Amino acid sequence: MRPFFLALFASFCGFSTAHAASDDAAATGLTAAETAEGFVPLFDGRSLDGWVGLGGDTSSYYVQDGMLICKATGKVHIFTEKEYSNFVLRLQLKLDPGGNNGLGIRTQMSREPHIYGMELQILEDDYYADGDPIKLKDYQHHGSIYGVVPAKTGHLKPAGQWNDQEVIVNGRQVKVILNGTVIVDADLDQVQPIDGQDHPGLKYEKGHIGLHAHGNYGAEVFFRNMRIKELK
Repeated sequence: MRPFFLALFASFCGFSTAHAASDDAAATGLTAAETAEGFVPLFDGRSLDGWVGLGGDTSSYYVQDGMLICKATGKVHIFTEKEYSNFVLRLQLKLDPGGNNGLGIRTQMSREPHIYGMELQILEDDYYADGDPIKLKDYQHHGSIYGVVPAKTGHLKPAGQWNDQEVIVNGRQVKVILNGTVIVDADLDQVQPIDGQDHPGLKYEKGHIGLHAHGNYGAEVFFRNMRIKELK
């Protein structure tokens, strides 16, 4: 191959590699700074690779335009194949009016991951503000550790807008930051269930991350830019 074509080929390969890296970053939301810090994608923006459905059923979720979407009628949870102990999880989420889901941390693959693990409530609070169709309990508002720790309210953006959420799980401490505000900061050794149920999952040291489908009111829930850094 002549020198000119060798140089052209090398230039093309370099462009292709850079273009692919740019596409991957756009699909996952990872910044160069986050990559340097040790963050990796939890969702690749294109598929459900790395996720499994309860009983092998992933039909409650689909992928479109870089988003992982829970169907309006979705009822079957999905979980990461991998288990995590201590981590920082960042994601963006958007809810249709009445949207209802859950973000599982340190969970077992179960129909009750809020019991066998912990569930951070994902809920479009405004839809339920008037008590119709249900009156929310304190621990059911968005970001709450379901059944255990109520979250501070008033920091979720209106339906149809993207929210930035960060979850830090380190030892016995769980912190939830929504759109720049800390809405949960809990020492698990200092809390007790308030929903009248046992919560053995509060003692788990590791488990799966889950997305819990609760499509009761015909509303979709959207996720994107899910990335995670494990803490040693």
